[in-house]
Amino acid sequence: MGEQGAGNRKNVKKTAESRSGSAKSRPTGATASGSARRAKPDGDVAARAPKPDGDEAARVPKSGGDEAARVPKRKPGRPESHLAMVRRARRINRELAEVYPYAHPELDFRNPFELLVATVLSAQTTDLRVNQTTPALFAAYPTPEDMAAAVPEELEELIRPTGFFRAKAKSLLGLSAALRDDFGGEVPGRLADLVKLPGVGRKTANVVLGNAFGVPGITVDTHFGRLVRRWKWTDQEDPEKVEAEIAAIFPKSEWTMLSHRVIFHGRRVCHARKPACGACPIAPLCPSYGEGETDPEKARKLLKYEMGGRPGQRLNPPADYPGSPAPPLGTD
Repeated sequence: MGEQGAGNRKNVKKTAESRSGSAKSRPTGATASGSARRAKPDGDVAARAPKPDGDEAARVPKSGGDEAARVPKRKPGRPESHLAMVRRARRINRELAEVYPYAHPELDFRNPFELLVATVLSAQTTDLRVNQTTPALFAAYPTPEDMAAAVPEELEELIRPTGFFRAKAKSLLGLSAALRDDFGGEVPGRLADLVKLPGVGRKTANVVLGNAFGVPGITVDTHFGRLVRRWKWTDQEDPEKVEAEIAAIFPKSEWTMLSHRVIFHGRRVCHARKPACGACPIAPLCPSYGEGETDPEKARKLLKYEMGGRPGQRLNPPADYPGSPAPPLGTD
């Protein structure tokens, strides 16, 4: 038994050495299954996501490219830690800041009242349609006092292009009367006061606070909610819970601009039905890479607004906006 056992051990050792030698002779990266060569959202294929050329290339963050490709890759099946997610989320924010240094609220306004009204009108429609509608509206009713005294049917007709015009007219009449009667005709600068106004929720209040009063706030619209879930920053669906979880990831000073950057990216690149993954400058950081079009040429055709060489949503964009203004109502 002793000699036979020793012989068996020698055979086992030879077999192990034979297997080891075979493994060494196998070319690096060779696998028994083609599945290992499939693209992973945060792997080598995602790292090779094409970068736009020409004018588009100027909008790709300087810290992207090769550096983004060196993001540590998680082992398959190992969940991302909360700390790693926070670091990745903050890096995405930095990358977006370089892609969209001109990010801004895409509603035309000249004062807090106009921004409040425009934001209420933006529900269930585009900022472009609101911007095309508000010039005539504010020419007719420039102040809360004027709008509170409006004939409902006349107000409805002016805002008809934005949709749901009867319900929106009721909200505008109500909030204008509240501003006149309770706040001296001025838009309040506190969240608690704003959400008491008819037709005003947390999203609208945060838009007004962040962009008219400089008070940091996170705007959870459909674009923001979609992207933060795709990026695995949260799995919440309720806007208030989304707001709370994202607020815990970023410094308060970043909240307003983070909202603009994420919404900009959602409107231009990371669309709801068919995101332009192949033209996305933050593809190496996206765990959902591959949900949309990955072919570079086809993806570039999906880009919208200034990223696609077309007009933006504002008729009166900021001076540093790189695209062209939107056309007035009836000319698009």
